[in-house]
Amino acid sequence: MTRDPIPEHHQRLLIVDFGSQVTQLIARRLREAKVYCEIHPFQAVDNAFLQDFAPRAVILSGGPASVLDEGAPLPPPEVYDLGVPVLGICYGQQAMMHQLGGRVESGHHREFGRAFVLPAGGHSSDRIFRGLFDHGKEEVWMSHGDRVTELAPGFEVIGTSQNAPFAIVSDPERQFFAVQFHPEVHHTPNGRLILQNFTRLAGFNGDWTMAAYKEEAIEKIRAQVGDAKVICGLSGGVDSSVAAVLIHEAIGDQLTCVFVDHGLMRQGEAEEVVTLFRDHYNIPLIHADEAELFLGELEGVSDPEEKRKTIGRLFIDVFQKHAGEIGGAEFLAQGTLYPDVIESVSFAGGPSVTIKSHHNVGGLPEKMGLKLVEPLRELFKDEVRKLGEELGLDERFIGRHPFPGPGLAIRCPGEITRDKLDILRRADAVYIDQIRQHGLYDEIWQAFVALLPVRTVGVMGDGRTYDYACALRAVTSVDGMTADYYPFSHEFLGETANRIINEVTGINRVTYDITSKPPGTIEWE
Repeated sequence: MTRDPIPEHHQRLLIVDFGSQVTQLIARRLREAKVYCEIHPFQAVDNAFLQDFAPRAVILSGGPASVLDEGAPLPPPEVYDLGVPVLGICYGQQAMMHQLGGRVESGHHREFGRAFVLPAGGHSSDRIFRGLFDHGKEEVWMSHGDRVTELAPGFEVIGTSQNAPFAIVSDPERQFFAVQFHPEVHHTPNGRLILQNFTRLAGFNGDWTMAAYKEEAIEKIRAQVGDAKVICGLSGGVDSSVAAVLIHEAIGDQLTCVFVDHGLMRQGEAEEVVTLFRDHYNIPLIHADEAELFLGELEGVSDPEEKRKTIGRLFIDVFQKHAGEIGGAEFLAQGTLYPDVIESVSFAGGPSVTIKSHHNVGGLPEKMGLKLVEPLRELFKDEVRKLGEELGLDERFIGRHPFPGPGLAIRCPGEITRDKLDILRRADAVYIDQIRQHGLYDEIWQAFVALLPVRTVGVMGDGRTYDYACALRAVTSVDGMTADYYPFSHEFLGETANRIINEVTGINRVTYDITSKPPGTIEWE
């Protein structure tokens, strides 16, 4: 991974990643404490990297490997010679013990899920474990097969669990600490306290703020772009909206946004996007109204993958056509986020494989020969929302639920028609209005209506109807990777169903989807 330079005055923490699926949560917890940190795969961290990065502290993440395996992933020995605090988490603890003279063994009782750690008499009063064991034991989340069976010289045991005799250990002289559990996950209630104590011990003063980031990002954009022109694919979602406003603040009319309206937006959404960016922010904007093209190409298409591919192909063609009208454009702006960057890094030969590659505009940089401007690539989603607040972006954009690129096409299973899209828009508008009226919008990660390819018999007044059924979907989530349905009251569901049936011609039956992810997905297609 190429590391963007961070101004020297920022205090930096390095997270060495060994392939844990929850490493990102470590960074999220630290960023919440206003500590700047970066995640780098262990292969990329050598002595030269350490000298360049100059971390104030280091965290060794968890991972699926065993330190007993031949060629097991390990941090460079120089990590322990930096003279800075080091915290090992799960596999990171085992790597630390293995390298510093302790012993790790397999074949003992594994420990997965909730566990309880009891104090073991070590000195924790003024170290990173201050505040633990106030109630006699700590609830934690374990996920390990191997375990430490002998401590490295200089370490003392602070806490122990049923299957981890060295669940918490400390070397106060060298400021090395390690835990067998995962303090970064929600299921370790005091895990956030451990991480915050660790950063305080390392002398972090919480200088990572969105106000500072905004000013630094503006200067970086100006330095990168110079007097060249930039184009930005605007979807109306929070990422592209924040990126556009930030870049415009940096370079003004050198930025032109291209909003491709594929006819698959929610009710009033296209007009809202155009009004905000063209009128409110006075950002040069090309409104590419291509609804006829997209809906024409989608006519008769019912397979969800074919829908996605068709929409993606047409979007690239349309964007390229309109971008070509902007003479002298040298840069393409994208709303790439830090999770995209992390997930695109391949641990080739290491503990994990690439989760997914990210090209937010379908590979346009290669096709168009443009250089990338990605001012959000160091931020998580919640930080992007905070940056949007710093920029004064309208709350309707900062706080809106995620909306898929293919739009309503994947919320209309089966063949898409203009009539079905119109019915779906009106039903969705009623549903979201209900959620807002009941003060539930910000509690929900994502909510929408899916119009089902099913028609049912109904009775309205004295007449027979034969109209569509729809499904309401609302989920809670942290990052969209897993999700659970929102527990609406029966009163809310009944009231919403009545409104949709009474206000939306074409629907006579309403259902509520209570499937979690997994096994389902959030969207229907």
